Amino acid sequence: MTLKNVIMIAALSGALALGGCVTDPETGDRRISRPAGTAAAGAGAGALLGALLGGRNNRAEVLIGAGVGAIAGGAVGSYMDKQARELKQRTAGSGIEVEQRGDEIAIKLPSGIAFDTNESSVRPDMRPALDQVAKTLASYQSTFIDVTGHTDSTGGDAINQPLSDRRASAVADYLQYQGVQRARMATRGYGAQMPVATNDTDAGRAQNRRVEIRLSPVTQSDVARPNS
Repeated sequence: MTLKNVIMIAALSGALALGGCVTDPETGDRRISRPAGTAAAGAGAGALLGALLGGRNNRAEVLIGAGVGAIAGGAVGSYMDKQARELKQRTAGSGIEVEQRGDEIAIKLPSGIAFDTNESSVRPDMRPALDQVAKTLASYQSTFIDVTGHTDSTGGDAINQPLSDRRASAVADYLQYQGVQRARMATRGYGAQMPVATNDTDAGRAQNRRVEIRLSPVTQSDVARPNS
């Protein structure tokens, strides 16, 4: 065996050890999965918010009771990859941003294109793009959906907090109207607590005014783990 072959085998073995193999749940194809945390981060560094709203276990029990199936561990990566690709294709050119990190997906709706100033009703011109998001979410049912509202720091908490709550709820209501199970969704407004840019400039404040839809897989381990 040549030195070149030895190096190639060692490199492949390292890739397998780090990434493992996953099976595509639709085609049955197997591939090397990406290591956790290596997906491109993109511009929205604050897009994913940490712990799932309401806790994974309690929500998993509700979803399983509603007929939503859990994903086997080895198929999670492929399932979320396909969902992210479809979302990007369906929303291309709409102003909606789709970012994937590992096995989670964040969909960002800038408030400037989704809502009128100080309003919480989804703008009519945004609804066709949101319809496309809903079609994908309805097709990929084995995901938790967190919808969160965010504002810039102007106006104060007395205005920002309820506005962010209403906008998050408005998006969840619209998705439900388009066929997405409400049991999958949790909503919360954060006001100005989680900026993704500076509030000292018009451009930064525009980035902070947003609604985010976070998708996380419902896995077999979510169903099996004890309540916490």
